[in-house]
Amino acid sequence: MNRQTYSISPLFVFGSFWQQRSLVWEMTKRDVIGRYRGSAMGILWSLLNPILMLTVYTFVFSVVFRARWGTEDSSRIEFAIILFVGMIIHGLFAECVNRAPALVLSNVNYVKKVVFPLEILPWVAMGSALFHALISVLVLLAAIAVTRFSFDWTAFLLPLLLVPLVLLTMGITWFLASVGVFLRDVGQTTGIVTTIMLFLSPVFFPVSSLPEEYRVLLNLNPLTFMIEQARDVLVWGRPPDWQGLGIYFLASLAVAWLGLIWFQKTRRGFADVL
Repeated sequence: MNRQTYSISPLFVFGSFWQQRSLVWEMTKRDVIGRYRGSAMGILWSLLNPILMLTVYTFVFSVVFRARWGTEDSSRIEFAIILFVGMIIHGLFAECVNRAPALVLSNVNYVKKVVFPLEILPWVAMGSALFHALISVLVLLAAIAVTRFSFDWTAFLLPLLLVPLVLLTMGITWFLASVGVFLRDVGQTTGIVTTIMLFLSPVFFPVSSLPEEYRVLLNLNPLTFMIEQARDVLVWGRPPDWQGLGIYFLASLAVAWLGLIWFQKTRRGFADVL
């Protein structure tokens, strides 16, 4: 019996999506719609959820703890906008990573189909996460436009900025989707890890607010650079750090490729375990 071979080419990091883009699109739509099926407000929850979470976090940190972003004269609205950017970046990453260990486990019927491209399941999760991130970005831009009566042209650079973050997330998702098949406990730990990453990233406070010796903890978090760059283009109207972004892209591409290699090398054992 011939064993099917699976591509581990670095080009397949992108090819895995491009070759099956129609299938990814249809499965992503089904995933998004299915999440809200049966609820009275339906997909409107995708708009309400980020607004409600933003309201809660803003109240806790700006009213209860009286937090300000760098200066005492920063307004609550400004704090909310800055906070929201960090929440969007972390939310995109966390949604994919938290779902990753169950991606294959929840699609056992696809594992039994020899011709089904299992490597697209993380792309479906990513598509769903990007949809919700897009809704949040639109809410953010609306808030900026209302409070400032305009927003900077650099906001249009955000899609380019998200490319390395998507690659990094995909690499981790491929890896966890595979490991989750063989080690079920992984699914219980991802939520804890992403929560730790939330509080060890500059979502609720600027990096400059920490003593110098503790800033290394934040800089070790791969989300820190992306959150700060997203704030530059969306809030401060500054272009991104192109050199840093280039290095981040290459590192993210390496992580994505390694994650894909792991997934492709271990997928033959999925059917035996499931």
